[in-house]
Amino acid sequence: MQKKDMGLAVLIIVVGFVVYLRNPLFLSPINLANTANLIGLFGLFAIGQGFVIMTGGIDLSVGSMIALLGVIFVELIGKYAVPWPIAMLAIICIGAMLGLAHGLLITKLKMQPFVVTLCGLLIYRGIARGYTGEATAGFPFGASFPEVEWLTVGRTLGIPHSFIAMLLAGLICWIILHRSVYGRHLYAVGKNEDAARYSGIRTDRVIIGAYLICAVLTAIAAIYFAMFTRSVQPSSHGNFYELYAIAAAVLGGFSLRGGEGSIIGVMLGALLLQELQNLVNLLGIPSSLNFAVMGAVILLGVLADQQFERYRQRTRIKKTQLLGESTG
Repeated sequence: MQKKDMGLAVLIIVVGFVVYLRNPLFLSPINLANTANLIGLFGLFAIGQGFVIMTGGIDLSVGSMIALLGVIFVELIGKYAVPWPIAMLAIICIGAMLGLAHGLLITKLKMQPFVVTLCGLLIYRGIARGYTGEATAGFPFGASFPEVEWLTVGRTLGIPHSFIAMLLAGLICWIILHRSVYGRHLYAVGKNEDAARYSGIRTDRVIIGAYLICAVLTAIAAIYFAMFTRSVQPSSHGNFYELYAIAAAVLGGFSLRGGEGSIIGVMLGALLLQELQNLVNLLGIPSSLNFAVMGAVILLGVLADQQFERYRQRTRIKKTQLLGESTG
């Protein structure tokens, strides 16, 4: 665990303790289980956003992708009676193709990630709304899907399966990012893409891979969200979720400049965000202030990241000067 992660973990404990003192229901089993469920749901696609931010990019289409893929998933198993394993596989494949398209547009056509994913945000939301005619996509009355419901909204020993899914995804992504050649290349590309390219790294493939991973995790999250809500309102489902993902990644130590971050950090960031949401509810703060709280948290996270980077630069310069004086 990095120093940033440890600091974030301490912050989570302190905030949790303060909220508990104000409202003991914070540590009630029901509240903890519900919060864990939300951490799992949001953590899944926040991890994917971390991979994209690692490259110095950003994915603004996450929320709209969750809405579009949610609509398709509900239609497949609810309206067309497609077996749920095939429907899940189809959603993940569609998500992967969208991620591949993002990566190709950014690397081969040299388009800005902001522009590509902003267009994705508009296109995916528009398709979802156009396909449904602004109507809510939902399951037929009385329809039940025991296996997929157990897999997505079920619990084992009181632990929501969405939370377990996030932990499994986090473990796999931790190995990819911190214990694989691809992960080292990803850090190198994020630090300096030109230097990485001249050192022989195929930077285009690395960046495309990051958008692919992000889209696949977003597709999995879309399935969990669709089963959690059991209906998808295309105009509002997943609205601003990209901001949650970015906030979780930034809070977790991912630098918007790229080249920094950890999987443990982004999961802790998702946890802190949901803890703050829970704080708003338990302390009776108007829910309309949710976005204000989130915006303030993102701002503080970016400020802290900048100050930390400046501190590291000053420390590095001082060490270099001391080394020069000792050898001179």
